[in-house]
Amino acid sequence: MARLEKQVVLISGCSSGIGRALAQAFAASGHRVVATARRLESIEDLANDTVHALELDVTDDKSVERAVNDAHALCGRVDMVVNNAGYALIGPAAELDLDDLRTQFETNVVGVVSLIRAVVPQMVERRSGRIVNIGSVSGVTATPFGGAYSGTKAAVHLLSDALRMELAPFGVRVITVQPGAIESRFGEHAAKGVERYREGSLYSQIYDAIEARAGASQVGAMPAAEFARLVVSAVTASSPPTTFRAGKHSVRLPIIGRLPATLRDRIFSRRFGLDKLVVG
Repeated sequence: MARLEKQVVLISGCSSGIGRALAQAFAASGHRVVATARRLESIEDLANDTVHALELDVTDDKSVERAVNDAHALCGRVDMVVNNAGYALIGPAAELDLDDLRTQFETNVVGVVSLIRAVVPQMVERRSGRIVNIGSVSGVTATPFGGAYSGTKAAVHLLSDALRMELAPFGVRVITVQPGAIESRFGEHAAKGVERYREGSLYSQIYDAIEARAGASQVGAMPAAEFARLVVSAVTASSPPTTFRAGKHSVRLPIIGRLPATLRDRIFSRRFGLDKLVVG
């Protein structure tokens, strides 16, 4: 199968996990990579002859503009952008701190659009480019205590669908990647703050289930390097898929999501301890 060669690929969220593995996999495949992260020191070790390291905070419009301008100055163009920056806010939806919820959507959804807005004009001018949005199978099938994260990823999926149709006339392709469980520090980050539900929450008696949800993505997870190689192969194909899935549960969760809602609710209620919740 024919593949794109020597692409300039800008990737957000490269400090660890999927983003770091993608930067390494694109570079190993002969592409020029602009790896970015909020803290430059977290990615400086990635820099070499084919990987440039830049600071980028997707929630800061000026930071986005500066990073894209710097990428153009360094490489002359951006052929592909990979929107990978994001994290999971875990907790009961009705008890989430609203500022935390706003930050979740600002990072996982608005940040995606911000970076796309910055790269699209030059892609349209060249009538060529690819936008790869990292969603999640959690955005296909929601689980208890992961509603905020699932909501952001569902939004990314639907935005990607609209963008795919809107940008096609200009020669720009949009690809949605929906990972299952991939080895990373994702669970470690997701667990931050869940201790607030240990006491004083409607769900305190099943706190262990909330904690388990935070780490669920790391149980039997696919190595990030393996996942990254699969993604690079898929998104650089001459005719790439509109949606690409890989990783633990990347098949199972969407299948569960197609079940009748009452059955799906019973499955997840048992899995996350809601059937053990004593009310009254």
